[in-house]
Amino acid sequence: MAYKHLFFDLDHTLWDFETNAKETFRELHSLYALHEKGIEDFDAFFSRYSFHNERLWERYTKGYVKQEELRWKRVWLALLDFKIADEPLARKMSEQFLEDLPSRRSLFPYTTEILDYLRQKNYVLHLITNGFDNIQHSKLKHSNLTAYFKEVITSEKCGSLKPHKEIFDFALRITNAKAEESIMIGDNIEADIKGAMAAGIDTIFVNHIKAETDVQPTYTIYHLKELEDIF
Repeated sequence: MAYKHLFFDLDHTLWDFETNAKETFRELHSLYALHEKGIEDFDAFFSRYSFHNERLWERYTKGYVKQEELRWKRVWLALLDFKIADEPLARKMSEQFLEDLPSRRSLFPYTTEILDYLRQKNYVLHLITNGFDNIQHSKLKHSNLTAYFKEVITSEKCGSLKPHKEIFDFALRITNAKAEESIMIGDNIEADIKGAMAAGIDTIFVNHIKAETDVQPTYTIYHLKELEDIF
């Protein structure tokens, strides 16, 4: 298959969301003196935040939760787990988190090297992400990744979310790409792999965490360097 257009996911695929989010919340834990409010164990708090974040993102992609609700409720629910019913605090922390997070620069190993490799081989690189528009562009800027991608398709920009077919159709349309010459590269089985498959696009499952799945992507890799074996 002669691929021309490579569509990447950003968070958890290239940009290490878990590491960057944890570093940001560690600073917020100190800034807002959460240890004085009964949250002495930072790791326990971050674990609860991650749990609620994942559940709310799933509901958001299915249309059950609006963007603004997602932004602050994941923090609020984590605080509630420690018996802190403080909505103003949750909103302040959420606002500060979204302001600070995009400046973090932790990428998965071999990210810039593989993007250089693919660009040198004349592939056209794009992003398809469910992240918020200004935040995703800020992440790219601070991580020095902006120049690699010709188009950045966000859910806000097109009005649809992965795994819905509309966002993939939108991506093909604005990039002038054909499905048969395109491939989606991402870590999320539901959003990236199943979504692209439904749109008739080949897929590469970037399985950083060695998750088990019954879904059969076109390719599965466990490290970004393995993309050199495909392209």
